[in-house]
Order: sequence, then C-alpha cells, then structure tokens
Amino acid sequence: MNASAKDSTTEEKIKIAAKTVFYKKGFAATRTRDIAEEAGLNLALLNYYFRSKAKLFEIIMAETLSGFVNSMKVILNDEKTSLEEKVKVIAERYIDFISAEPEIPTFILTEVRNNPEGLLKRLPIKEIVNESVFIKQFQEAVQNKKITEPNPLHFMMNLIGLVVFPFVAKPIVMGSRNLDSAQFHDLMQERKKKIPIWITMMFAAV
Repeated sequence: MNASAKDSTTEEKIKIAAKTVFYKKGFAATRTRDIAEEAGLNLALLNYYFRSKAKLFEIIMAETLSGFVNSMKVILNDEKTSLEEKVKVIAERYIDFISAEPEIPTFILTEVRNNPEGLLKRLPIKEIVNESVFIKQFQEAVQNKKITEPNPLHFMMNLIGLVVFPFVAKPIVMGSRNLDSAQFHDLMQERKKKIPIWITMMFAAV
C-alpha cells in the first residue's frame, strides 16, 4: 500500500469514527480524544489529519446534511409529481434514510438546541421551501379548496413530525408494546403507506 492510499484510509477511518461519536454526543459533548479512541488511533495522529474538532465537525455536518437537503430539494421541485405524490415520496424516502442512519434525528435536534444559527446556515431551508414547486402546488390546492389549512408550515411540520418523531422516541415506542428491532422496522414500513393518508385527511378537514 502506497503512502497516499494509506493516508486516505486513515482519514476515512477518522471520519467514520467522528460520525459515530458526533451522532451520539453532538458537538459540545464530544472530545477529540473520544474520536481518537473510537478510531483506534492516537490523538497526535488525529490532530495531524484534522487540526481541530470544529473542522472535523464541519466536514461531518456537510456530508450528513448534504444528502438530506439535496434529496429534499429534488423532491420539492419535481414538476412531474403532484402534491400528494410528493408527500408519498418524502414519507418513503426519509423513513428509509433514517432507518439506515438512525442517529441523524437526535444529532440534528442536538445541534438545533446547541447551535441553531450555525445549523440554519448549513440548511438553506427558507430557500428550498419558499421557492419550490411544492409551495406553488400547495397554494393552488388551497385556492381550489382541496386543502383547508392555508399555512404551508403546518403542512410541513405535520409531515416531518409524522416521519421523524417515531425514530426520536424509538425506545419509548418499542417499550410501550415490547417490540423488537424487526417489529419496529415493520411498523415504520407501515407508516410509508399511512402517512400520506393521514396528511390528506388532516388538511381536508373543515
């Protein structure tokens, strides 16, 4: 193995360890030493690759959120899908996304609490939502009286809440019915079909 390949492997090992620790503890509670221990490396080597915890966190945040945000942007701006279809795609895609990366909701919530300004700078939510095809379709649905609630924020909060909350409250959800991991997974798969129905009923109600 040549030096460049070795360096690349070590750097990736550090990033994987940092992702694991940051997801569990958030930025404030994580020590550089925690990451080094998770990676099985000495602290000096970690500092050689990444000069500070803040720099490493920036990289992990960018990689974690870029896929989340870019995927949402594509969904909301798809002119070929209806509002109802967008709800279905969001429910399906993000339940699968969080199932694969279960620490992400807690990670984001931790940063919302500890550093909301910094998180908002990394997540251009305002631009993604307000300038989207989704908003135009929502407004048209309100005008056509297909949706009785005129505020799109209620629509988005309810949709995101229905997708994300079960993962945040996973220990409580599982404990309430003595579910194992496989049963919880099946429950989330059921929600893919139920969430679009609930959203439609919710905003068609008078």
